[in-house]
Amino acid sequence: MSRVIKDMVEQALRQRYGNAESILVISVHGLSGVAANEFRGELRKKNIEVHVVKNSAARRVLAGTPLAALGDRLTGPCAFVTGGVSPADTAKELLRLAKDFPAVELKFGVVDGESDVLTVEQVSTRRSKAELQGEVVMLFLSPARRIAGCLNVGGKIAGCLKAIVEKLEKGEEIKHVA
Repeated sequence: MSRVIKDMVEQALRQRYGNAESILVISVHGLSGVAANEFRGELRKKNIEVHVVKNSAARRVLAGTPLAALGDRLTGPCAFVTGGVSPADTAKELLRLAKDFPAVELKFGVVDGESDVLTVEQVSTRRSKAELQGEVVMLFLSPARRIAGCLNVGGKIAGCLKAIVEKLEKGEEIKHVA
């Protein structure tokens, strides 16, 4: 391949993965053509993309980015997996599909620009974006609920008014306490 073509390929990879924060790496080398299309189709339903990359080009593109640690570990046939709701959800989907497509080799990935390279199984055990957002909302609302519970004086006032009304109905005198 000429240097001009290599530069064009690297430019395309830079546009696609230059700003990526999370990439999972798998190998689809063992899949037949039909099985590979079925595998990609299943992932496409979840808005997940698979792209086979040339390792040397990927290393040059990822150098100097938060995903540089990923480039150092690329060996053998590799495909980048991106997309989905969150990296954890994508990893869970890959694990599910690996049962139906045993020739797929799940390798590793980098999540949210961290410098650690994790296995796909480790990524799948992380909480998804929706779970993290729910936890943040719960933590935010927890003190507010406690304060609202402390300020729930409306019930106490209603109870006092009810007691006054009952005494007045019975004809009892209400004493003023200072």
